[in-house]
Amino acid sequence: MFRGRWVRVDEEEWPGVGTWEIVRTLDAACVLPITPEDDVLLVRQFRPALRKAILEVPAGLLDVEGEDAATCAARELFEETGYRHASLEPLGGVHTAVGFATEYVHLFLARTEPEPLGEPEPGIEVVRRPVGEAVADARSGRIEDAKTALALLLAAARTPSG
Repeated sequence: MFRGRWVRVDEEEWPGVGTWEIVRTLDAACVLPITPEDDVLLVRQFRPALRKAILEVPAGLLDVEGEDAATCAARELFEETGYRHASLEPLGGVHTAVGFATEYVHLFLARTEPEPLGEPEPGIEVVRRPVGEAVADARSGRIEDAKTALALLLAAARTPSG
């Protein structure tokens, strides 16, 4: 039905269900970066679909030939914040819109180096705040972005104080 740069829409017929429009996208990776001081690094950037800037974890599409999800997460961390990771571990993953889309987002937790080694991409504001505050915002529903809220909650569940 439609083919764009990052998305394709197919129409499929399913017995007992009927005709269904399926949005096919590349999968993605995101990373929750935590500094040695236990601050989280989030990014605020304009999202055209929402018509506003939103606070989220660094993330991007798996659009580099042969790149795995962990490498993508590390690349996006540096491109969007200027920080490199000291460690990177998987948190899991999530299908973002199971009713109509194929997108799967791989979630990672990164412990960052103490200082950035580069600048964020143009149009991105890095927001640094205590991880506990960000987790509280996720728990209260103040984090609008699903992958960001989930990454914060999964990371918090791994700590003794959770």
